[in-house]
Amino acid sequence: MKRSNRIFLLSVFLLAFSNVAFAQEDRKGCREHPMFTRMPNYYLNNCKEKDFHQAEFVDERGKDIKVEGKYHWAEYEIKKGHKAPSELEIRRNYENAIKKIGGVVVRESGGLSYLKLTKEGKTFWTVVFPRGGGTYYELTVVEKAEMEQKIVADAKSLMSDIQAKGSASVYGIYFDFDKADTKPESEPAIKEIAKLLEENKGLKLYVVGHTDNVGTIDYNMKLSKARADAVMKELVTKHKISADRLKAYGVGSLAPVTSNKTDDGRAKNRRVELVEQ
Repeated sequence: MKRSNRIFLLSVFLLAFSNVAFAQEDRKGCREHPMFTRMPNYYLNNCKEKDFHQAEFVDERGKDIKVEGKYHWAEYEIKKGHKAPSELEIRRNYENAIKKIGGVVVRESGGLSYLKLTKEGKTFWTVVFPRGGGTYYELTVVEKAEMEQKIVADAKSLMSDIQAKGSASVYGIYFDFDKADTKPESEPAIKEIAKLLEENKGLKLYVVGHTDNVGTIDYNMKLSKARADAVMKELVTKHKISADRLKAYGVGSLAPVTSNKTDDGRAKNRRVELVEQ
């Protein structure tokens, strides 16, 4: 074999070897979730993080649910030359880890483990999904939260919408998950509704609560009414708006403004609407 060919083959070999070695390093930009360490002899092959996203889980009753909030997904792969543990061993390790920090194993289903931790007012949902006989596993963690609404309509734009179409959607009113009490950060939006009513003394409004389509229709009807009641209560007690000018109703998911098939769509459908009486 000619010397030039030998050099070429050696270069190819070294390149291939370096690629294998490099492939076993954590993917650039990926990091572990601070709640868990990884299984020994695995590297981060892929990852995804979003400030607000949705993932599917299974609850204590075995019902499929969707949880929204701060999203972390990671895929781990066993390093070359190391024996992979069984898929069950991977799941049991994470189950034991969540128990040690006060969490619970919610469900084991279809080769996946669903875990939950509630701590310091925060709830974390986790799913462990081993595959390939343990050579790979996926870890998904969602810190449950409502989406932060960054744009709040002012009194002038609310009145403009009411004059144009008889109603105005209000975003920026926040509630804890599955609860009806308004959160403190809702104050700017509620203040603008109060300003709208103060500047337009003859205006009377229906305060209508809306939800997305996650959950049963009966439950969402009750929740949307309770949230509308809470907004009305804030306007009456804190901002001294006459109760005679307001009526609260809830319509659940029956009047969406867009499709519920995406995170953004569901966020737009979760709203309070002001309808002129």
